Amino acid sequence: MKLKYSLLALAAPLLMNAQQLMTPEILWTLKKVGVQAVSPDQSSLIYKVGQTDLKTEKTKNENYFLNVLNNQSAKIDLGKKALIQWDKNGIYAQEGDKIFLSKDNGKTWTEFYTIGEADNVVISPDGKKIAFSKQVLVEKVMGKDKFSDTPKTTAQVYTDLNHRHWDYFNEGKYNHVFVVNTSDKVESAKDLLEGKMWDSPQRPFGGAEDFIWSPDSAQLLYVTKPKSGAAYSTSTNTDIFAYDLASGTTKNLTESNKGYDVNPKFSPDGKSLSWQSMARDGYEADKNDIKILDWKSGKTTNLTSSWDESVSGDVFWGGDSKSIYFTAAFRGTKQLFSLDPKNAKVQQITKGDFDVNEIFTDNKSSLLVGRTDINHATDIFSVSLKNGEMKQVTEANKDMYSKLAQGKSELKMVKTSDGKEMGVWFHYPPNFDPNKKYPTLVYCQGGPQSALTQFFSVRWNFALMAANGYIVVAPNRRGMPGWGTKWNEEISKDWGGQPMRDYLAATDFAKTLPYVDGDRVAAVGASYGGYSVYMLAGIHENRFKTFIAHDGLFDMKSWYLTTEELWFANWDLGSPWEKPQPKAYTEFNPSNFVDKWNKPIMIVQGGIDFRVPYEQGQEAFQAAKLRGLKSKLVYFPNENHWVLHPQNGLVWQREFFDWLKETL
Repeated sequence: MKLKYSLLALAAPLLMNAQQLMTPEILWTLKKVGVQAVSPDQSSLIYKVGQTDLKTEKTKNENYFLNVLNNQSAKIDLGKKALIQWDKNGIYAQEGDKIFLSKDNGKTWTEFYTIGEADNVVISPDGKKIAFSKQVLVEKVMGKDKFSDTPKTTAQVYTDLNHRHWDYFNEGKYNHVFVVNTSDKVESAKDLLEGKMWDSPQRPFGGAEDFIWSPDSAQLLYVTKPKSGAAYSTSTNTDIFAYDLASGTTKNLTESNKGYDVNPKFSPDGKSLSWQSMARDGYEADKNDIKILDWKSGKTTNLTSSWDESVSGDVFWGGDSKSIYFTAAFRGTKQLFSLDPKNAKVQQITKGDFDVNEIFTDNKSSLLVGRTDINHATDIFSVSLKNGEMKQVTEANKDMYSKLAQGKSELKMVKTSDGKEMGVWFHYPPNFDPNKKYPTLVYCQGGPQSALTQFFSVRWNFALMAANGYIVVAPNRRGMPGWGTKWNEEISKDWGGQPMRDYLAATDFAKTLPYVDGDRVAAVGASYGGYSVYMLAGIHENRFKTFIAHDGLFDMKSWYLTTEELWFANWDLGSPWEKPQPKAYTEFNPSNFVDKWNKPIMIVQGGIDFRVPYEQGQEAFQAAKLRGLKSKLVYFPNENHWVLHPQNGLVWQREFFDWLKETL
């Protein structure tokens, strides 16, 4: 078996000044880089660098102007202005209820428009119209809205599903898109979804990318799922609509496609519209393709239909409109690809143990992108279009990294129980010594069809785990994108089957390595990874010494009847009343195997997680205690499916490692 790193290289001594180990406090205070706006000629951009104050839990941001031609940065002061966009008219920014315009790269500002209460502002190319979104009360479900004489009631009355989603209850308000001429007051803005119980931007994560202007400023395109209630909660049929300002008519551009249609973008020459599309309704992890529409003829072409992978990240038009660039999971990483719209030829540009996550500018010979790996948060890199060579442009955490001892990673190919080759990441502690034996964490990825790559997270951070003295084993088991569409799809309806055997195969392989302490192995994970932990706890046959599950699915029938995005449950599991009953509720249901639980388990649960509701964690904790097992419940009342509050994050990490020290 050929390895990317020799054991000698892994054990090589680090620089003398790199002796500090990653801690939760360091992790949460690393600076975060994000691009704010790009100049229309792609020659410059404005990015921000944010840093969290752990005492206040607030983030302090600084803004920088980057000259893309020489990669030189200079700090700029935007005051309290939030950048909106940068086009041929100048830089637009919002402060309070007003929009300002700068024609000299942010040196001076003039008042452009009074927008009032508005989110996600987008100005038309001709500068004469504005699109924006805001919440609109469409249905009265709150008692105080239904009955004027009960202003203090907390009643919420529902007659349909989708009454709660992600981490909020529906209060009868929906995201709607508005358009207004800059010559008119904002009160005259037209609601393009008036009276509709639809959301644009989409819930819960949509933003300004969900509506764009046509190059001639004559039409506004917006993304929405034209459904509500139970129909909404069981469908992924999201469409792209085009509203014509002159005629007041709306056209569904993607009506023939029954799955997701999102992220519309016009080519710079305005001749083509691209978007990301999935074919099957209800399958949220379907193959994600790039489609283009010839704006003049109306002809639609699927450019990636014959490519055996799925577009999983950013899509970006080259400045000459002759190339499309995108990112996608590939062999345990996330790489940059190019696509020729004429012949649909896909080419890989970058290679290496890192993730390329965003694409910002095209400078003809190079692109600016955002890049991470398990040891480094996002920074901006320049990528040569000739040979894929990458040069770092920003170094937001250079001083901190210079003081940190960092471990290495390698991707090993492991045989599965059915004779396939599975990529498994091994992340090693700093100053790794192959002659020692290390406690080991088998990391179970969520999704279940999200990529397991070189991502950098403030919660599931592999560098932090390794810095605490653990080898991290992260299998790209069945269901992971980046290994072909067949491998990606093989998890649906088989959650507790081959994917569990994949985890056990990776665990058994790891135990053959001389530096893995086979008596000290833990299984850890969240969401589907938490389900995996619960499932493995009942079938592991003493492979593991301890378990940690975060927001995991424990009892599949009660989960099905309390979760919100039912399209996911229907596709991946089936409903519990189908005949014959799906395996998800029998042999693949973790709660059916509690009698075989025999090791300590820690359970973490968010109180406003409506994807995997609180009761799942409560049920698992109660079952473990009643079985007489050493167990712990860590409950965060104000967290959803993730951990977003910095001090909660610190507690999460501290409890995580305390449990491992105590039980592993």
